[in-house]
Amino acid sequence: HVQLAEYGGGSVQAGGSLRLSCLVIGYMPTNCMGWFRQAVGKEREGVATINTADGSTYYTDSVKGRFTISQDNAKNEVYLQMNSLNPEDTAMYYCAAASVPGGGICDTGADFRYWGQGTQVTVPS
Repeated sequence: HVQLAEYGGGSVQAGGSLRLSCLVIGYMPTNCMGWFRQAVGKEREGVATINTADGSTYYTDSVKGRFTISQDNAKNEVYLQMNSLNPEDTAMYYCAAASVPGGGICDTGADFRYWGQGTQVTVPS
């Protein structure tokens, strides 16, 4: 049974930082990990992805230069370092995994079939 478990969320003042972690429990035939978020009343938004085979990354424009996605294959974990947080970053953040075929692109449009339960990030205004 495969699970994705996120942790590290919380409440932080504007301008602050948080690091989210996603622990992969069990074996998954995937090569693309991503972080998504959904704010209350809004659609889910792709934030960042990482190709676990070659380390290439993708970021949505609103987080470029502030967020960094990374991985530790030995620990089966994927991270999202979030700096310069602002109230617009408030959302439930989800970790997800996809299998991208050879030649495919690991970005937020990939077929993410495995999802965690989410961790809340709150940046009060």
